[in-house]
Amino acid sequence: MDRFQEMQVFAAVAQEQGFSAAARRLGLSAASVTRAVAALEERIGTLLLTRTTRSVHLSEAGQRYLEDCRRILAEVQEAEDSAAGSHAQPRGQLTITAPVLFGEMFVTPLMVGYLTQFPEVSINALLIDRVVSMVEEGIDVAVRIAELPDSNQHAIHVGEVRWVICASPAFLAARGRPRHPNELSGAPVVATSAIGQHRTWSFLDAHELLNVRPEPRLVVTANQGAITAACLGLGFTRVLSYQVASKVAAGELEIVLADFELPPLPIHVIYQGGRKAPARVRSFVDFTVKALREHPALRG
Repeated sequence: MDRFQEMQVFAAVAQEQGFSAAARRLGLSAASVTRAVAALEERIGTLLLTRTTRSVHLSEAGQRYLEDCRRILAEVQEAEDSAAGSHAQPRGQLTITAPVLFGEMFVTPLMVGYLTQFPEVSINALLIDRVVSMVEEGIDVAVRIAELPDSNQHAIHVGEVRWVICASPAFLAARGRPRHPNELSGAPVVATSAIGQHRTWSFLDAHELLNVRPEPRLVVTANQGAITAACLGLGFTRVLSYQVASKVAAGELEIVLADFELPPLPIHVIYQGGRKAPARVRSFVDFTVKALREHPALRG
């Protein structure tokens, strides 16, 4: 294999975290994939992958090399597309990640609209509530709800959301509206373990951090389950504002303790490559940024 092919093989092994899976994806034999990576490591003079009997992981040198491989392979693809007269026409596969519920509510409709507009693009979407490595998992575009660490990735701010406490109008009419977060202690609460929020709920009281430990009557693994239980009058729940925006607008839930909320969390669309990113990445980012910035539920 030439160096370009070896890069493609190495990138596939890193993304699939295995030689056999990479071989199936590339239509090669597992032995040829193994030989290609071994030849690459021998020529470079360092270990790029750490192998165990069950998995394959990038070494520190391998992670740096993978970043360069992805950049080089993307530039080659872009050059070929440009030479073929398709530089401005998005094509190929996009890999995208977003939090589960945000992805279902906001990103999935955007993907459908984008794919309708650009029929030569396909999308692989990873909707998951953990932060994935864009380099190791081959992610082109990520939507993140959090303050971002400094990185060489490009991030565009598209909105913000808040942690809110809410309950059904019937529940509040029967129990009364809390005037202070401490009143949640001992109150009927529906918590979610999906994002580790059932142990401590945080607030700001006179600019000081206040932590309350609720005693939930119900703990569910999915935010939507907690929202449904709250709508049915079981108790208070704590979720992100976008997750209940439609329920609040419809009068099914009411937000309480708004004066004690933490500062809003920013929403960013993150991508790699900058101006050198493929047309499919740039066009999807533009499409997504415009739509999310216009959505009323993402304005804090």
